[in-house]
Amino acid sequence: MVKTRSHPCAKMSSSSTATALSTPCRDHEDEIEWEMRPGGMLVQKRNEKDGVLPLLNVRLRILYGVLRYEISVNSQATFGEVKKVLTSKTGLQINEQKIIYKEKERGNGKYLDRCGVKDRSKLILMEDPSSIERRYIEMRKNARIQIAYRAISDVSVEVDKLVEQVSIIEKSILNGVKVPEIQITTLIEMLMRQAIKLDNVFAEEDVSAQKYLQGKRVQRCVETLDVLKISNPLIKPVVVAAKWKTFDPPPTTSQ
Repeated sequence: MVKTRSHPCAKMSSSSTATALSTPCRDHEDEIEWEMRPGGMLVQKRNEKDGVLPLLNVRLRILYGVLRYEISVNSQATFGEVKKVLTSKTGLQINEQKIIYKEKERGNGKYLDRCGVKDRSKLILMEDPSSIERRYIEMRKNARIQIAYRAISDVSVEVDKLVEQVSIIEKSILNGVKVPEIQITTLIEMLMRQAIKLDNVFAEEDVSAQKYLQGKRVQRCVETLDVLKISNPLIKPVVVAAKWKTFDPPPTTSQ
């Protein structure tokens, strides 16, 4: 005799069959057919044999850590649609939410009524661990960017002062006024210190453009001073010829 394995639902009494079909037995992934809704969400496909149930609203109690929410949705809505409602309340996006019902996580495409959700049912909302990690990484990234912006801003202020000094020296030499070489050398060293500060800035995204801009300013100033350092010694001091006043010889007296 060949033994056949009976379906677990077949052992239930007739009085509990209807309830079982709407909850545990429908949870098996092998028995679920899927369809695409106009909004692009993949949901369980309803069969015609299920019949058309009246559209009723159910109140759901949502537990999110120490917070409590109560929302009202259609009894035939999906858990994904519940997450949409919760987005405005919690600030969590749909892909950042996990909904637990009867100690089991429910997928976005599962229907509330098919999973046994009724009026005043309690759902547990959790933030997806990967979402927490992504937000932590994003916070660290933003902190690095802010630090980089402040460092570049400080360099920009110092470079503004040095650019002004370079301009003064350049005008003096172009006007033929010799400048002490120590002034040019010191100014080059001060600019190079700012260049080193820029090199130590960890730049990414928009910060890179700001870092590059300040780096080019420093480079142009140093190049200008290098040229002035060569031409400065060639300036000849202006010699002003003194005009001597001549006096007429004293008159001679006749003997």
